[in-house]
Amino acid sequence: MHRITVAEKDIDSFGHANNARYLEWADEAAWTHWFSKGYSMEACAADDRGIAIIRTEADYLGHVRTGDEIDCAVWISQSDRRLRAERRYQFRRVNDGATVFRALTKVVCFQLSTGRPARMTPIFSDHYSVLPSVAAALVTES
Repeated sequence: MHRITVAEKDIDSFGHANNARYLEWADEAAWTHWFSKGYSMEACAADDRGIAIIRTEADYLGHVRTGDEIDCAVWISQSDRRLRAERRYQFRRVNDGATVFRALTKVVCFQLSTGRPARMTPIFSDHYSVLPSVAAALVTES
């Protein structure tokens, strides 16, 4: 879980957080998820691997204003553990628990040195795997 506090710089002309900021917060949450498992940027360089987003679907379900706190959850919802995976996000406003944002990103593993798609190395395969609790929740969602 990644918690952010909405800052004045996040606010647009309509007085709430700009939609683009949600995608930046999603990126921050994804990196927090990576680091929380003990991985580092150096691990990416050592494995000559990275993950690129190839598609994002986003649902903006509410708004947030300056000073609001948001809990940003991220989890892997699908993975072939070789090349492709999906990551989901849910952002909830802390003061009332309302979900204000949901997103799904489809990602592909690539080789940093060439920019071409490449098979996941063991740390990427481990990180981009679906936890049993997530798999069970997804079954009940259908």
